[in-house]
Amino acid sequence: MMDSNRGHLLPIYVLADESGSMTEHMDELNAGLRSLHQALLGEPMAAAKVRFSVLGFSDDVIERVHLVDLRSAGEFPQLRTRGMTSYAAAFEDLIRRIPDDVAALKRENYQVHRPAVFFLSDGLPNHGEDWQSVHRRLVDRQATLGAPNIIACGIVDADAQTINQVATEAQFGFVANKGVDVGAAIAKFCTALTKSVISSGRSLGSAAPQLVVDKPEGFTVAIDVI
Repeated sequence: MMDSNRGHLLPIYVLADESGSMTEHMDELNAGLRSLHQALLGEPMAAAKVRFSVLGFSDDVIERVHLVDLRSAGEFPQLRTRGMTSYAAAFEDLIRRIPDDVAALKRENYQVHRPAVFFLSDGLPNHGEDWQSVHRRLVDRQATLGAPNIIACGIVDADAQTINQVATEAQFGFVANKGVDVGAAIAKFCTALTKSVISSGRSLGSAAPQLVVDKPEGFTVAIDVI
């Protein structure tokens, strides 16, 4: 006999820039992800509804954490800097990864909600790279099973217009305000990510499940940057 439905799950991916320019800021990002993990341990009902992946991208993508249940996860492996900033490689990876992950969770009899990708970059994509066509395929709900919602955050030299293009909705693109300390901006990104994960996880247990996106403090919606 088939197992009955095992409940609702929201796959969440943190897609973090590991290019060389992030070197000075990696410690803050790793610390922020550790604090997210700790916060979710204190929210077991919300954590139960989420499966969490951490991906680092530069010239390619390295999977640091794969679809973990945060209630039982060990310590996260560290993100480490290397290479350039290939947005195309990052989105190509998700085109392959997300449909496989969604299918695997469905085989375990979960009801899977549309995945959410939290994208963080401190710079521009590689010069001359056609990342836009890959991105279009990724978010095309006809072409890609589980085409994700993408929440994009830009810090340091990231370009507001580019970040707005990466985000799947205008209100999902954020850039750090000029003059905000980079370490503080990363910490605020992680705090907002934590709140979003907890609120979305709680929402999945309600009658009207939804993705809840928290604007990081010290950031502006990218579309509003002139």
